[in-house]
Order: sequence, then C-alpha cells, then structure tokens
Amino acid sequence: MYKQLFSKSITAAMLTISMAFVGPVSAGEDQPADMERLQKLLQQQISLMKPELQKKVKALSPATKKSLLKILSQHSIYSERATLRQVMQEVLSDYQSMVAGVMTDNPEQASASALRIANHRIPVGGLLPYLGIENINDGKLAALEGFNDSVEGKARELAKAADNNDMATASSLVGEIASGCVGCHVIFRGQPGISNLLK
Repeated sequence: MYKQLFSKSITAAMLTISMAFVGPVSAGEDQPADMERLQKLLQQQISLMKPELQKKVKALSPATKKSLLKILSQHSIYSERATLRQVMQEVLSDYQSMVAGVMTDNPEQASASALRIANHRIPVGGLLPYLGIENINDGKLAALEGFNDSVEGKARELAKAADNNDMATASSLVGEIASGCVGCHVIFRGQPGISNLLK
C-alpha cells in the first residue's frame, strides 16, 4: 500500500511541474489534494525568491525540475522561519542521536533519529535559495538526488534495520549517511567559516 501511495504521489508531483516552474496546468486536470498542497508550497517558495533566482529556477530542464519535485515530495515538514543552516543543525543533532542509538544498542533511538533525518524539515523558501545562485543549473543540481538517496534513503534503511533489531546492518549504514552529507557539502557549502577576504 505504501508503494502505491508513494507512486501516486510522485506521479501527481510530476503533473505539477509545469504549474510550479513554467505556468498553470489546465483546469480540467484532476489533482490529488496532497499535490495541490505541494503545488501551493512550490508557488510560495518561488514567490519568496528574488527575480534573478526565479529566472534561474524557471530555466532549469524538465529532468532537473522533476528530480527536485521528487525530493520535495518525500518531506512533510515545511518551515516558515528556519534557514537551511538551522535545518542542518537539526540534522546533525539527529545524526548524533542516531549514532548514539547504534553505539548503545538502542534500536528505538536509532530508528526514530534516522527517520527524523529522512524527513527533515524543508527551510523557508525551499532548498534552492541557500545553494548559491552559481549552483542553480542542471549540472550542479543533478547531484542532489544522489545525495538525497545517500543520506535520506540510507537513513530510512537504517531505521528499518533498527526496527528489525539488526544493529549490525544499522551500524554499516552510518558511514554511508555521513559520506552523503560530506559529498553534498563539498559541492554546495565548502568549509564553514572560511573567508574569501583573507590572503
């Protein structure tokens, strides 16, 4: 049943791409209530962007837009105030709690923390405003889905393993999640606190 719901969610999300990034969908199309909510959310996110970012987002290829919508549709918590840095601080806290659960053989803690990582909140304005306008292109954004699979996908796998009391498998996934985090940061963040104004 979950797979059917997820498949319907993704299919409906694809129907909203033209509305969210290009223009309105014809009035005769039937859209699930969940996708109407996602569509409104995307419109709200785009409305918060400065014109130069809106232009870059609207110029993305359909494949990139589809990938971004797929990532967004996997989340159910959207903030009206938290920045991406604040969200990442939450993810770090959940990661540390997940590792503590694995290390202390506490599958419930490991699972709950991993699921919070997998469904971390989306920051105000969505992800794109925080990635740097130079990174809003098909080439750079193509990496996001892979990182999402490495972090959030592996976090879901870890939660499932912990729920099955398979802490050996859970522990083997900790490093894969960390690698996904670091890989994403290399492209979209760099080393925090480094100034380009120093010699």
